[in-house]
Parts: sequence; C-alpha cells; structure tokens
Amino acid sequence: MEDKEILMETLRFHGHRCWASVAGVRVGLAALKALGVSRAGGTQLYAILETGEEHGGMCFGDGVQYTTGCTLGKGNIRKQPLGKLAVTLIDKASERAVRVSYKPTLQKQIAASAFMQQRAAGISPDEIPEADQMELVNLVWNAPESDVLTIGETRPYPCNWLPEVMGFTRCDSCGELVAHAYVRLVGDRRMCIPCSGYER
Repeated sequence: MEDKEILMETLRFHGHRCWASVAGVRVGLAALKALGVSRAGGTQLYAILETGEEHGGMCFGDGVQYTTGCTLGKGNIRKQPLGKLAVTLIDKASERAVRVSYKPTLQKQIAASAFMQQRAAGISPDEIPEADQMELVNLVWNAPESDVLTIGETRPYPCNWLPEVMGFTRCDSCGELVAHAYVRLVGDRRMCIPCSGYER
C-alpha cells in the first residue's frame, strides 16, 4: 500500500481527519522505515505509545496503531502516559528499537487553523467541514520530514517476551468467559476477577 493510501485508510479508521492522527501516521511510517520492517500482521512488533489521557492529541495513537499494526486488540501496544506525541517501536526478532517523536514546529499554524478554532468552540471534529479538516491533514502530511519528526538512533532492545496464553474458561459464578490468565481460584471454583473478590 502506498503511504498516501495508508494515510487515507487511517483517517477512515479514526473517524475524522485531524492533525494528530496524521502525525501518528508519519511517526509510524518513519519508525517502520528506521527498523527496516513492515507493518505487523501478528505480534512481531511492539509499540510503546507516550500519549496520555484526556487531551486533544490522543488521536495520534490511532495513526500509530493503523500504520504499524501494533493494536490494542493484538496486545502489542501499551501506553506510557507522558502526554507526548512519540512512540518507541520494537522489532522483537532483531531485538532493536527506535523512538520517533513529532516536533512542535507547526503548532502555531495548527492552533490558528479553522479546524482548531471550531474545536475550541466545542464543535465535534466529525462535524467540522471536510475542507477545514483537510487543511490540517495536508499541512502535517506535506511538511518535510526533518521539520516535523525526530527519529532517534536504532538501538538494541533485548527483552524476555511472555508467551501468549491461549484459551478461555467459563466463570463458575457469572457464567461469562474469562481468559485463562485471569481466572482466580476461590476454593474449588474457577472465577473471573470481579466474581472472585480479588482486585487483580
């Protein structure tokens, strides 16, 4: 898939067009290139995403997820909540990693854009006119890589990865399925965490 096609697919996946998701695509593509790897179809890559919670740049995470193939559903991404637009991408096979971050060079232009003015007025991003959304998409997408990205050195990242635990068990209390690693024994009964009374 061409990079521009990846961008457009990411925006469809994300649900609206915004600068932070485009920044995530650019960071993800740069990280893949730096490591010399392709998008993960399985769990061969692992991403550590530095965004936090409840701030306007969290859309960055969807750009990283779609581009790298590191997703919440596959369990090969986690947040290290620092409130930054950065990711460390790890290639498990070669035990190498690279950290890529988004630079603040365009922030004045982004803040002054029609899109951000409407967001500041409380308008939902998917209700903002497409032309205003695409103005920001194009601003971030077309900027020279050296202007908007800091690509760190590729470095060793040795780690003992835990194997995937397969299978589910029926909770003896509520009857719902619970993954084996989350089953708790209470006497001779196999229970999910909420039914067991355990915190974790």
